[in-house]
Amino acid sequence: MMIDAVKVGWPFLQSTCLAGVYLLFALLFPSYPSPHPFALPLRQKLILIIKMSELALAAGAVLLVYLLLGADLQLQAKAWEDKDFFSYCPPARCSKHGPEIRFPFHLNSSNSGKIPSSCGLPCMKLSCSGQDTILHTNKYSNLASPYRVTAMDYSRAILTIVPLAVTDPSSSSSSLSPCALPKSVDHYDCEDAYGDPCYNYETAAIISCSTEFAPTSLPAAADYIAGPISCLSNNTHFSYLVHYDVPISLIPLDCEAVSDFPIPVPFPNDWVSFRETAERIINFSETKVNWRTYPNRIASNCSKCEEQGQFCAFSSQRNQTFCMHQGSRAKVIAATSSVAAFVVLLSMVATALYLSLRTRYNEEIHLKVEMFLKTYGTSKPTRYTFSEVKKIARRFKVKLGQGGFGSVYRGELPNGVPVAVKMLENSEGEGDEFINEVATIGRIHHANIVRLLGFCSEGSRHALIYEFMPNESLEKYIFSHDSNISQELVPNKMLDIALGIARGMEYLHQGCNQRILHFDIKPNNILLDYNFSAKISDFGLAKLCARDQSIVTLTAARGTMGYIAPELYSRNFGEISYKSDVYSFGMLVLEMVSRRRSADPSVESQNEVYFPEWIYEQVITGQDLALAREMTPEEKEIMRQLATVALWCIQWNPKKRPTMTKVVNMLTGRLQNLQVPPKPFFSADSYPAL
Repeated sequence: MMIDAVKVGWPFLQSTCLAGVYLLFALLFPSYPSPHPFALPLRQKLILIIKMSELALAAGAVLLVYLLLGADLQLQAKAWEDKDFFSYCPPARCSKHGPEIRFPFHLNSSNSGKIPSSCGLPCMKLSCSGQDTILHTNKYSNLASPYRVTAMDYSRAILTIVPLAVTDPSSSSSSLSPCALPKSVDHYDCEDAYGDPCYNYETAAIISCSTEFAPTSLPAAADYIAGPISCLSNNTHFSYLVHYDVPISLIPLDCEAVSDFPIPVPFPNDWVSFRETAERIINFSETKVNWRTYPNRIASNCSKCEEQGQFCAFSSQRNQTFCMHQGSRAKVIAATSSVAAFVVLLSMVATALYLSLRTRYNEEIHLKVEMFLKTYGTSKPTRYTFSEVKKIARRFKVKLGQGGFGSVYRGELPNGVPVAVKMLENSEGEGDEFINEVATIGRIHHANIVRLLGFCSEGSRHALIYEFMPNESLEKYIFSHDSNISQELVPNKMLDIALGIARGMEYLHQGCNQRILHFDIKPNNILLDYNFSAKISDFGLAKLCARDQSIVTLTAARGTMGYIAPELYSRNFGEISYKSDVYSFGMLVLEMVSRRRSADPSVESQNEVYFPEWIYEQVITGQDLALAREMTPEEKEIMRQLATVALWCIQWNPKKRPTMTKVVNMLTGRLQNLQVPPKPFFSADSYPAL
């Protein structure tokens, strides 16, 4: 079966490899011999090489597993081709240096998995206990106790064994020392399933005597008596193991037999006395035993196979043993080793190529950033070296937080001004997030936009240095479980923060030479200064466009789940524009007034808690949006005003959303009689999945 697997699987693997080589060549030499569809940017080349490597490695792994384990369905078959014997009955070991277990022996199914019973004789079943190979007694085995197998000589049919201690509930001895033999055994026929005893043995009996004697004191029976057996003896009775053929007349008169049936004692074929073998077993010493190979029986040819340099195998079709060349197994091992070596080699080549392309990819990003900085002009913030950044960030000892594009650390400029240092990492945007930050907030200065004081670009290391915001982000105050912190966000403060965010967004949309779309307005990106004034931060997803450009094009949705406008998911809701930021602002304000997240992972059914709908019902019915504290009528009106403005901002139709200029007017009260908007969404039971 394994050889067939190689025949079937190897051409597939070769085809995969040829395709991989062609792809590698196309990636490395995209213009040879003519313009080629693989002349792609390095980022896409990296993706292709990773996918190609995964495909080839998966093909190799599948074939390797198939070779090692075989097909599970075929493994359950009752018959197999003779040449496939070792596919179904592979040799096994209990440990690296343990004896090799193969036909006529086999491992217990609990140790070997789905191995057919025909892989070995019933009486030659072994098991693993830790790293030890154990030969147990069973109904087919002519053994009275278990043994640890230390060596197996298949050519001479010899096992080297060491007795294991047994528990004999019938023993009345008070001795606590372990026993290698039971005092009595159950009746059995001492034959395997085919009518032969599995192992050479001599039968014996255990006798108990009132006086101790030395076996050598009985010259006629000296070679057939072993003992005394310490674990079965005490101060008044002494036990001995006596060969079953010893006449009763040679035994001392004060002795009597205590075993009900003959006890089989493993015995080798060489010229060793019964007493010597029995003493070894009684004293837990290593001894040898032959397994039986009677003519015309199931194991008759195994020793002959080994003598001829072949392995003994079993034909499930002919129900007899046969000799199998070791080369057949070697072919399987060689095929398996070849596949494994190929997989390793391919991994090394793919890794080397990936590292090479990754280096070129980083160089392209660095060149891209440097070209941007050269054309950026002299209005940019201060540029620092990486060593200067480390000094400013105090070697990155104080971490303030973790953002989508990197970690933020506290630092201090040489003039003593506290700053926040963001180290960009895990970048997948080819340096775009760094360029976006510098190109947007590096050019502008507004009271409600965090100020970029400096930056660093050295190779693949990019850092941004901002003014320090001591009160951290708005998220801390909206969702805090600490009542002391959450109580700081009173309605008047909420209005000031919402107004500050709105003015900052108005400036981004209308006040710059180029319109700046943020695409990631959320509480975590709103920072609070010493006076709790809101400042918009994190422009990594921002996009620049002309002020007269009402529609922008994106290749994928940008932002954070729960704040992303519907049109970013589906163009059926409308075109993407600056109104997408308005939607995010509305969701942020709703979270502020409700103190609930737009998407709460702890809630089982989001339909039941779609909180904008809940707020809409509160506003439309004139109910209070009460916080944990008591509110004055003026504060209740502020809460209603904030909720109404937010509901206007989250209209699913972008055209119905107000501009940020109009939002500022709503919040400052310049628009009198602020009306409740139409329902901005489908009901929780009917709104479609985006």
